[in-house]
This record gives sequence, C-alpha cells and structure tokens, in this order.
Amino acid sequence: MKLKKLSLLNYKNIEQVEIDFSPKMNCFFGNNGMGKTNLLDAIYYLSFSKSHTNTSDSQIVKAGQDMCVIQGFYDYAGKEEDVFCAIRRQQRKQFKRNKKEYDKLSEHIGLLPLVMISPADVELIRGGSEERRRFLDVVISQQDKQYLHSLIQYNKALTQRNVLLKNQSYDNSLFDVLEAQMGMYGQIVYEKRRKLVDAFVPVFNEYYHRICNYAEDVNLNYVSRLNDMDFQELLASSRDRDRILSYTSVGVHKDDLEMLLNGSLIRRTGSQGQNKTYLIAIKLAQFAFLKERGDTLPILLLDDVFDKLDADRVEQIIQLVNGDDFGQIFITDTNRKYLDEILAVTSDEYSLFKVDKGDVQPLNV
Repeated sequence: MKLKKLSLLNYKNIEQVEIDFSPKMNCFFGNNGMGKTNLLDAIYYLSFSKSHTNTSDSQIVKAGQDMCVIQGFYDYAGKEEDVFCAIRRQQRKQFKRNKKEYDKLSEHIGLLPLVMISPADVELIRGGSEERRRFLDVVISQQDKQYLHSLIQYNKALTQRNVLLKNQSYDNSLFDVLEAQMGMYGQIVYEKRRKLVDAFVPVFNEYYHRICNYAEDVNLNYVSRLNDMDFQELLASSRDRDRILSYTSVGVHKDDLEMLLNGSLIRRTGSQGQNKTYLIAIKLAQFAFLKERGDTLPILLLDDVFDKLDADRVEQIIQLVNGDDFGQIFITDTNRKYLDEILAVTSDEYSLFKVDKGDVQPLNV
C-alpha cells in the first residue's frame, strides 16, 4: 500500500496543499511550528479517522475557517483507493471510501495500516495506564475486527453500568445483564491483549538491541486482575464498593502495561536516550506485528525521531528504515543533515520537501 497523493484544506495551520509522494521515502524539513507534524497527523487521520494527538475535530479546522478537508489517494495492490474526510464545525464529519460514506467509522479501521513514531509517544512511559491501553487497542484493532467490536461493545456496557452506579440503582437484574456482556466481551479483549504482549516481547527486544547495541533487557508485562480471577464474579463482588465510588473500579478498562528496563519500570530509571530508544523499538515491533498479520505493508511515519539520540543510535535507525522490511516512509526533522544522511544511503526513489508556515515545497536534489 502506498499513499500517492495528499490533498489538504484548512488542516490546522495548513491552508491548502496538494502533494505527490514517492512510493518509498518522503522527507520533510523546516523549523518547529511550521506544519511538518501536522502533515503526518493528516496522514494518520486518514487511517484512524482521528488525530494522533487526540485533538478534537473542532481544533483541527484552521482558525477562522468553517471547514476542513483531508483526502488521500492510495495505490492498494494495483487498485486505487480514495479516502475523503470533511470536518465542519458543529456538524457530524463525513468520512468516505471511494465516494461512499461509512455507516460506522469502525468499519474503516485496519484498511490503511499505519505506525507513527513521534515525541508524543513519551506519554506511553510517563502517562497514565489509559495511554498504554490505547496503544494496545490501536495495535490489535488494525488487524482484528473481532477485537475492535468487542472493545466497542464492552465500553457501551461499561458506560451503562456506570450510569446505574451513579444513580444508586439496586436493580440486580440490570446489573446481571450488563456484567454478563462485560464479562463476555472483556474476556475477549483480555485474551487478545495478553497474546499480543507475549508475541511482542521477543521482537521488541530484537529491535531495541539492534538500535542501541547494549545488553540491556527490555520487557513488557500485561497487568490485569483477570489474570487470576473470573471477570463476571469480580464485577458482581464489587457492586457495593462501585456504588459508593459511582464508577466501575474493575475490568479491562483498568488494566496496564508495565514497561520494564533491566527489571525496573523505565519511567523511574530510564535516561532520555533509553526512553527514546525504548519507544522507537516498541513502535517498530508494532510495525512488524502488523506486517506479519496483515495483507499489506503499513505506512511508517517518523516525526522528529532523532532528537536526544547519540550518533550511533541514529545510524542504526537509518540503516533499519532503509532495509527491505519497510515500505513507504514519511520522516520529519528540523535538521536537514539527518535527512540528507538517510537519502545518501537509500537506493530507492525519494522525495524531499521544505515546510514553511504551512506551505509545502518539493525540492529538486
């Protein structure tokens, strides 16, 4: 799968651009705040129908404008795919594939597999457990429709149970129905997350060691009360406590992913360089996971990945992304030096762009 052309109108600070891309390497450089990350975010939006930074749709529309349009033209195994999104203030957004609007946005997830590595990923380490659950959900949902359906149904039942708790309901029959649904769908979510983590760790370790060349041990540990308890029984036994709290205190919506470096939580012991390497390695493992289980190569977005890395780690990443394991790649950096180093060793077709105040200019190199 390749993104051949991107057309944007009033996307954040980008007024209007239409860009043709290389099927392999696409590099963007410019100062901070010029719109490089917004370009990658627009590509991400076409895959997930939302911003990578969870920015609300109303904030995506350029200040002073009423409407934003994002459109991508893809080559998918020789067939053209046209993905279109129109966002209007105070209105439901339109999301279309080949001019046909989706009934549910969840139907689109997985069509255009994509992995993005950006400075915002540091929240996976520093942030709360919801960030790490979201990472697991994004990885699995792109290649497993049953998982996405189960997650959606679980969250619907969870919302309804929380309403009962806030209203101080004692209708045990309603609780029984909702907890049965949460138990069924939650078990599917739990099992698929656990299997992902088990399969993820060896690949994650391999990428980490290839980047840093150190004998550090990295690991991931899926933390869940479902590891040793029946979920439906757990929900039933927590009703009285949850009624006091006014929310559901147990379930897969409370699970976590421990990120370990040499047996300790990396958020407590990791240096900036170790944290950055950890995050890049985990995202490259995500790419490998999607590649192995999907029908097409994912697109890889690398947003300012070289900052706070020493020269050896930068060199290893450059060698990795120029390998045959990757397809189409989009890279941004404020320092053109790193981009020139990447392009100097690539034997594939590439495109280089300068981004300035939301304007994008292709450069003849």
